[in-house]
Amino acid sequence: MGNAQKRPHGKGDGGPHNESSHSHHGHWRSKGGSSDKYKVPQEAKDKAANGTVKRGSSVSSQADQTSGSSKETPPGTNVGEPVNLDVPCGALPLPLSRLKNEGNLLFKNGQFGDALEKYSQAIQGYSDAGTDSPDDLCILYSNRAACYLKDGNSQDCIQDCTRALELQPFSLKPLLRRAMAYESLERYRKAYVDYKTVLQIDVSVQAAHDSVNRITRLLIEQDGADWREKLPVIPLVPLWAQQHRREEPLSAEVLQARAEKAAKDAERKAEVRFADLKQDGNTFVKNGQYQDALGMYSDCLKIKPEECAIYTNRALCYLKLERFAEAKQDCDAALKLEPSNKKAFYRRAMANKGLKDYLACSTDLQEVLQQDPNVQEAEKELEEVTNLLKQSLIAESPAKSRKVIPITEVDGDQETSTVANSDSCFREELSTKFQPSNAYEFGQALNNACSSGNMAACADMLASTAPELLPQFLSTQLNGQTISFIVKVLDSHLLEKDPNLVYKHLNHLHTADRFSVVLMLLEKDERHHVTQLFEHLSSAESTEFTKNDVQNLANKYI
Repeated sequence: MGNAQKRPHGKGDGGPHNESSHSHHGHWRSKGGSSDKYKVPQEAKDKAANGTVKRGSSVSSQADQTSGSSKETPPGTNVGEPVNLDVPCGALPLPLSRLKNEGNLLFKNGQFGDALEKYSQAIQGYSDAGTDSPDDLCILYSNRAACYLKDGNSQDCIQDCTRALELQPFSLKPLLRRAMAYESLERYRKAYVDYKTVLQIDVSVQAAHDSVNRITRLLIEQDGADWREKLPVIPLVPLWAQQHRREEPLSAEVLQARAEKAAKDAERKAEVRFADLKQDGNTFVKNGQYQDALGMYSDCLKIKPEECAIYTNRALCYLKLERFAEAKQDCDAALKLEPSNKKAFYRRAMANKGLKDYLACSTDLQEVLQQDPNVQEAEKELEEVTNLLKQSLIAESPAKSRKVIPITEVDGDQETSTVANSDSCFREELSTKFQPSNAYEFGQALNNACSSGNMAACADMLASTAPELLPQFLSTQLNGQTISFIVKVLDSHLLEKDPNLVYKHLNHLHTADRFSVVLMLLEKDERHHVTQLFEHLSSAESTEFTKNDVQNLANKYI
């Protein structure tokens, strides 16, 4: 410790002082002294590699705190416990977590060469994946260094420990393993510095105490009373890295900083987990494994319950599995998050088709085509669903009862006179302005006007009918023929006289019962009349509506 005060910081590892230390070693050995008694005992090496170096207990859990994780280094796993190779490791993607877990298992079983290969693959995969988790990469390097130490490859052990310490300064395990490697290479001064640094971090590491005592005797014998002057600088360990101080009460600032770091780590791990699950789900879908994909997407939603794309993806799986009600629920959830999501509308349409709700299916398909008229699948489905809807309406409609009309024989002249008088009365009734008071009267008058083609009479009736009553009066008379006739009357007889009234009638007409169903059944030329009416209405001048109002209203008809 006192050495850190006497020598400048620049004389650390890797400086020119290294060469002098080697020359001292050579000179010391040339005197015939044996250094074998100062070799690192194999038991100490095993403890350093495994991390079990504390007095009466393992240091692995504490060392992992400085490396950003616990219970993830090779040692410390009970033999009788089942091993889950897919358990997440920090923020590593699942494939890299598996490689790390495989390496840990191989290390535990004494297969150090195979374990080293797994850690190397994980380190390479870390670089290729662009992962950003220094804590996890530090552990990988430290674990591989343990393999090198076990195999007697001290030089590579030192290199990996140094990399780990660059990522996580004052991480205990890499320091201890590097000290052991230095000692095995008889680079005692550097080993001494690392051991002393370890004891600053955790004074209870017994292996470091034993090694410091052993190396002190060696350096005194080698360098004499001034042996401390020839040491590299021993770094001062900051308070936050000193584990024996962690039992002291932490300040509010430290607790807050740790909580923020923990929250960020948890968020980062969740992001990695979410991305892996989504990718696995997409792969399962491509391979037609929809049940497996369903599980992946469900796990995704546990992490991010407001991710719209996951709902639409899972809806696709439900559709493929013919679970239409659940597919519709997922599409509804997606549309709550993104009200204009085209995929959600299309897949909900397919779910409604599977549920035989053809009207709802048609509505969703029309929404898709309104957003993008080039979606050919939606266009084909709309044509098919329209036919299915017509068939269902025909099947549901009860057969109309036939009226019995009595036939009375009359003379020829009398018959002609009766028909002439009847026709005269009928025309007179139509030519008189009629204001219906209920749906029956309105229906009778509308039928008479439609059957005779008397648009003027129908126009007079519409002019005297309050627009808000129109849906109620049409409730029993609504069909394609009446809608087409009303549209023609509005366009040819009322638009020029009173465009405001036409707009009001159209604004209420679409709210009539089953209007959307009847609208779908219009023929091509009848749809053309509807389009033509709105074009003319858009050109009309009015202070009560704008062109934009007309366009919005047209979307409910066209």
